[in-house]
Amino acid sequence: MTSGLSQLTEKHRPTLDAALAAVRSRAYWSPYPEHPKAYGEQGSVPGSLGAAEGQAAFEALRGKRFELDQPGTDGWAGAEVSPYGPELGITYPHADADVLLPALRAAMPAWREAGPEARAVVCLEILARINARTHEFAQAVMHTSGQAFMMAFQAGGPHAQDRGLEAVAYAYAEQTRTPGAADWSKPQGKREPLELRKEFTAVPRGVSLLIGCNTFPTWNGYPGLFASLATGNAVLVKPHPRAVLPLALTVRVAREVLREAGFSPDLVALAAERDGEGIAKTLAVRPEVRIVDYTGGTAFGEWLEANARQAQVFTEKAGVNTVVVDSTDDYKGLLSNLAFSLSLYSGQMCTTPQNLLIPRGGIDTDAGHKSYDEVVADLARAVDGLLGDEARAHALLGAIVNDQVKERIEAAGRTGEVALASRSLTHPDFPGATVRTPVIVKLDGAKPDAEAAYFSECFGPVSFAVAVDSTADAVELLRRTVREKGAMTVGAYTTSAEAERLVEQACLEECAQLSLNLTGGVYVNQTAAFSDFHGSGGNPAANAALCDGAFVASRFRTVEVRRPA
Repeated sequence: MTSGLSQLTEKHRPTLDAALAAVRSRAYWSPYPEHPKAYGEQGSVPGSLGAAEGQAAFEALRGKRFELDQPGTDGWAGAEVSPYGPELGITYPHADADVLLPALRAAMPAWREAGPEARAVVCLEILARINARTHEFAQAVMHTSGQAFMMAFQAGGPHAQDRGLEAVAYAYAEQTRTPGAADWSKPQGKREPLELRKEFTAVPRGVSLLIGCNTFPTWNGYPGLFASLATGNAVLVKPHPRAVLPLALTVRVAREVLREAGFSPDLVALAAERDGEGIAKTLAVRPEVRIVDYTGGTAFGEWLEANARQAQVFTEKAGVNTVVVDSTDDYKGLLSNLAFSLSLYSGQMCTTPQNLLIPRGGIDTDAGHKSYDEVVADLARAVDGLLGDEARAHALLGAIVNDQVKERIEAAGRTGEVALASRSLTHPDFPGATVRTPVIVKLDGAKPDAEAAYFSECFGPVSFAVAVDSTADAVELLRRTVREKGAMTVGAYTTSAEAERLVEQACLEECAQLSLNLTGGVYVNQTAAFSDFHGSGGNPAANAALCDGAFVASRFRTVEVRRPA
């Protein structure tokens, strides 16, 4: 091991050990502070960018070429426009895959020979340097995804970094489950025993293709990126064309660290695309690509699963997230919690609740029996109250990420009775931003024409209050929804042990993550790395969970060499 790697091991091995302990205990833990002040102001924290410095670093990138010095560059691409209005004006290297992919493959043998620990600590150094620049990354995430600043800072920064570190920990655990070497001796009675020396090497599958998403480029991107890198694979990062910068910055940091650690920087490279080029489809079926990580719409996810046959494909697609409302002993808390969940980032999260299944006869609460109409009206008032203060509204809502979301908001009002109409807000700092409050639509679950609206994902700040005959009917609809359409999250509110049992049994059998009776500061659309699993991998919304052993184990294979002792 080189002196540089020894220093990285000394620096990062305690963090790796703590991460391994956290995924075993599932207790709260994070090495990355989530409050912006923890990173200092004007360089007060050594090595970290404060808020002003991060803003300045982001502004310095705009209107320029983003140099990466990677092989195969044959031009420049990029036309990002912030959901808040301004054009970023940044162009990125456009690569010739016939040059770039062989370079990635050529970088892998030395990385494989380095072993699991060396790979893990190099990955942790990449994450540490990204963490020090969290303010810069927050600006990049905000101005490509439309997230409000605090969410961009936390979800795009430390929470994404947590998910990357979690993947490294799982990768290390799976690779070291088998010892590096073993002496084997089989007794032969009176004869000399049979003796062999056996060596076991974790061998990577090949080039890993990361297909990034628009809304959470780092949070959804880092698990696959670091799981593949930590298991010895080279990673080609293909960002969403509207959200290139956060992943381009990640690639730049990774290449710097790899080079300094004595490895080829071509273990990580960027594949930016020209407008309408659609390179994900061609890259995904290249024979060099042996792993694909994808977050996005169902249609392309299913295409990847069907056509990238040479690769192990991990997908997070669309689902219809459902909340069963049976009863509660904290009606005010229920309303407040749901209002926040529906409003956060304008519902542009794969975990945001969409269908609220409410018995048409109403629910029992600590504030008395509430009819279906009262529950929906009270929820609408709770959302209005939460977003009544415009400063708080902008801090929660962010901006609408694209025109398709805006179109869904407009169309939702035509599907049923509008209980809460969406309002347009003007952002005080970014007048060009499209800011919309949630819309809530009342639907009768017994009417066949209503199913066309609620039985498919309507991505954005749109929710359907679906009247059902009973809680038992709600659970059956929940089962069918998860089985046929998938769900990233399921929620339920009940004071009944029997109703709780029915919902829990449905989620266990249909394989969906369940949150019960959330009325405080934890929300159904938020998950904590090292403790919560994001998705289950067991229903149509996603074929993998972030993060478990299955997410990393098939990214490598163990190759054995035997020789006489």
